[in-house]
Amino acid sequence: MSTTVTQCPECNGSVKQQGVESVCGSCGLVVGEDAIDPGPEWRSFEDDDTDRARTGAPLTRSRHDRGLSTKIGRSTRLKGRKRRQFARLRREHNRAQISSKRERNKVYAFTEIRRIISSMALSDAIRDRACVLFESAQNEDLLQGRTLEGFAAAAIYATCRTEGVARTVDELCTVAKATQAELRAAYDALNRELGLPTGPIDPREYVPRFATTLDLPTAVRQRAEQLVDEAQDRGLVSGRNPAGVAAACLYTAAQEQDVALTQAKAAETADVTPVTLRGTYTELQE
Repeated sequence: MSTTVTQCPECNGSVKQQGVESVCGSCGLVVGEDAIDPGPEWRSFEDDDTDRARTGAPLTRSRHDRGLSTKIGRSTRLKGRKRRQFARLRREHNRAQISSKRERNKVYAFTEIRRIISSMALSDAIRDRACVLFESAQNEDLLQGRTLEGFAAAAIYATCRTEGVARTVDELCTVAKATQAELRAAYDALNRELGLPTGPIDPREYVPRFATTLDLPTAVRQRAEQLVDEAQDRGLVSGRNPAGVAAACLYTAAQEQDVALTQAKAAETADVTPVTLRGTYTELQE
């Protein structure tokens, strides 16, 4: 560790600097405490001399410009003429970011997708893939005659289907601005024209969420997951609503362990009719 000796500004004594502190040996005055780092605020592991690229906000597919746009901020220190000038610059800058109606539609749909994703507590990966799917639909001219809200909701629903995330149409329509008819029309167009690799949702994905909503014990949830596996092995899941299968398995497990749960309450949680629940329940009993 290097040690330098300087003169104290108070008693003219000798000052010794070790590390980040400079202390006078006579009066004990701390002359300096913080070290100034003259180096750059960035770091490169390849070549510090030529690679001088700085880091910034990460690129994201949930923005129409992938997050590369700039923004003119606001300041309370600007007064009078200068403040009006920056207000005009800010207005014109916002207008220049959207160059066409196609770009405006994308901005509106991406905003709706981000709002739905936030309301349903879905991951950022689902958000980005839903935005990419909407952009693909726009490039294929599938939006004509259909609503932007419906395509935004359908993009999220299709992404959840392809990723195996259990979300129903009713749950999406509760949060989204689109109706079920608009969502289904847009989803049919996406599935038909883009050939989405969608498959049936595993009923096990619904069991933990329904069990939490119904406030059921852990033993009932674990038994319901076992019943789902048995139903899949015996071919009882094919052609049935996966949410209804999960609710029926939870009801069956609750009956086996003498936990109070009605068919109506289980069916309401899964957003299916009691008749749908009873059909799967009867087959499980058999």
